[in-house]
Amino acid sequence: MKRLVFLLAGVFLFALGANAQSDSQNSPLLVSPFAEEGVPAAAAIAPSLSLATFPSIPEFEANPATGFATPSPLAPASPAEPPQVFGVKPTYDFQAYLGYTFLRFYEVPGTQINTNGLNFSIQYYPENFKGWIAADGEFVLTIGSQADYHAHFLLGMGGVRFRWAAPRNIELWAHGLAGGSHYVPQTPYGKQGAFGYELGGGVDINTHNSRWAFRISGDAVGTLYFSTYQFSPKFSAGIVYKF
Repeated sequence: MKRLVFLLAGVFLFALGANAQSDSQNSPLLVSPFAEEGVPAAAAIAPSLSLATFPSIPEFEANPATGFATPSPLAPASPAEPPQVFGVKPTYDFQAYLGYTFLRFYEVPGTQINTNGLNFSIQYYPENFKGWIAADGEFVLTIGSQADYHAHFLLGMGGVRFRWAAPRNIELWAHGLAGGSHYVPQTPYGKQGAFGYELGGGVDINTHNSRWAFRISGDAVGTLYFSTYQFSPKFSAGIVYKF
């Protein structure tokens, strides 16, 4: 009888142990709370990582001198492009002109003298007027002939000049000047000196070198000789130097 009791007790204890083992294998406490259906627990626990998460790692190269791997130098960053500077032509305050001049002097009605010579002028453009208005000075000397005598016509004047920029590197200008004139030889009509003035304009054709330009001009020269007045046409062409 005692053996039967011990036998039943042993079977009962064995059954309890087997049941406890089965519950421990299926216990939810040992299963990852992140586990999903069809996904292993380890895969659910580890977050998804990509190579983009980590900074770039320099490559290593073998150093033949030491036998150890050393990181290869990173490629130098490309230098920033320098700012673009567009060509800007300099401006000059002064202009000096020298050229050939033709003047036809209407001495008295029925007497005209053709003269040829030189024309020198200088202009100054103050910055206060933004380079479009200038003080203008001019000196003219031409030579001709009258009644087998050499004729000389001199003109010295000062005034103001205006200019405008035009396409194709061209500059248009106009001026008005006043001063004095002198005519040789002595004539029976009166004195050799008289008041003179000039009105006209022209064009400057600038070269690629901004210091130089070609000038063509036409003017009307007014004088008050012999108790009357004269209007004499004057044409000039020459070279301008800017400084």
